[in-house]
Amino acid sequence: MGRWRPPTPPSSPYITPEGARALREELDDLWKRQRPDVVRALSAAAAEGDRSENAEYIYRKKQLGGIDRRVRYLSKRLDRIQVVDRPPDDTGKVRFGAWVELADPGGVARCYRIVGADETDAGKGWVSVDSPVARALVGKQAGDEVAVRLPDGDILLEVLEVRYHP
Repeated sequence: MGRWRPPTPPSSPYITPEGARALREELDDLWKRQRPDVVRALSAAAAEGDRSENAEYIYRKKQLGGIDRRVRYLSKRLDRIQVVDRPPDDTGKVRFGAWVELADPGGVARCYRIVGADETDAGKGWVSVDSPVARALVGKQAGDEVAVRLPDGDILLEVLEVRYHP
């Protein structure tokens, strides 16, 4: 049995204006501040002599490779993203960018925001539009019940509120 895995499907190209701005700022920071600092440190480490046993040189090379990979990813991703900067025509239904308040069977309310794959943040309650929760919620409105398949099993959630501003 081989180790080959099928490629993951590409994530949705949608992103909020805040998310697009954050990606551009990250790319700018990597390219204009972090990368030049690492290149200078790498040059200094290379000047010390034997590179095969120079831990600083090896570390800086790996760090530069990581920065270059992230710069390549961000450059390609920024070319493909579509910024969603306005709410949908029907603001009563869950669509991209919505804040959705849900209640679980125990009555515990949680608020989630449907965002792009590059801006998910569990601490803020921001879930990817590609996630099972978001896919189940899209098109629903306040008062609807939705069954969501989670790794622990299915759960029934009630949509309490849908809004497009925090």
